[in-house]
Amino acid sequence: MLVYLELIIYNIFFSKTKDYTVFRGHGASVDQLCWNPRNPDQLATASGDKTVRIWDARTNKAAATVNTKGENINICWSPDGSTIAVGNKDDLVTFIDVKTHRSKAEEQFKFEVNEISKDRLQKSLDATSDARIQIADIRKLEWPVRTLSFSNDGKMLASASEDLVIDIAEVETGEKLHQITCDSPTFTVAWHPKRHLLAYACDDRRDRDAGIVRVFGFPSDT
Repeated sequence: MLVYLELIIYNIFFSKTKDYTVFRGHGASVDQLCWNPRNPDQLATASGDKTVRIWDARTNKAAATVNTKGENINICWSPDGSTIAVGNKDDLVTFIDVKTHRSKAEEQFKFEVNEISKDRLQKSLDATSDARIQIADIRKLEWPVRTLSFSNDGKMLASASEDLVIDIAEVETGEKLHQITCDSPTFTVAWHPKRHLLAYACDDRRDRDAGIVRVFGFPSDT
């Protein structure tokens, strides 16, 4: 009965949303994005146009644009929200001061940098066989998983592959709550640190769609 009530709440939430809200400005595809852990109104994006943009989710506009030395493929906030680390295709990681919007340090790696992770405490997961099976059964995929993200309360999992959809499922039961249809494969998804808002960017190859970031979950006007 408890699970049933939770599903009703989620269905009401999704029925009152727009399909998505669009953030425009990048001149090339957005490969990765992440929310500021200390200021959840800020969203940072890494793009192949050699820039990092910091967006204000309240206005849907870029609050800052930082030029970098290469085509960016990954990005991460520091736990205190003061620094953004961004890595490019040449394996150069740049550390950006969020207050000044300028580079304060760089580190060149001799090997491929595929992911940057913030150093923070994580909630431990119960690694039982049943838990593994339950999580694995959330979504049956015929394509490789490109990206996934847990919601801030740990109750929902967003996952995307190359099949042009983003699935949002309940972690405890594996029940599908919503599906977002995309025109192209999804590069990255990220849940808001405090609210049920999902930011995502796709492999948009058409010029008019290049560099677009979308946020699903904003309340509709109706």
